[in-house]
Amino acid sequence: MVKKLTELAEGKGENELATLIKNSANQIWLAGLGAFAKAQEEGTKVFEALVKEGEAVQDRAKKTADDKIAEVRKQATGSWDKLEQVFEERVARALHSLNVPTRKDIEHLGRRVSELTHEVKTLSAELEQRKAPAKAPAAAK
Repeated sequence: MVKKLTELAEGKGENELATLIKNSANQIWLAGLGAFAKAQEEGTKVFEALVKEGEAVQDRAKKTADDKIAEVRKQATGSWDKLEQVFEERVARALHSLNVPTRKDIEHLGRRVSELTHEVKTLSAELEQRKAPAKAPAAAK
């Protein structure tokens, strides 16, 4: 730029040189304004592109985190189920060693009591029928 001004200044008067410098400064100013406008315009586009990219990264990170959480939750549930089963087995063994009846034992006992009650009622009814005819002739005397 300096060489260009030096070449243009040769053989020119002071007014022409001042005008040339003024025009050159004006062009530099306009180039700066143009660069600023371009940077501002491109900056907005770049900013919007960065926001979109950030949203995409956030979505991928959220999906990955959700997948990991689901996997850990599944493993934890499996562990709790195993722990619950072990606990139930140990409690059952302890109760068995203390001769505490199990639910099966109580249900079986309940069925047996029902069967025996039914048999007792049947036998009682038969006994009543046998006694009833014997009382009728005695009342006739």
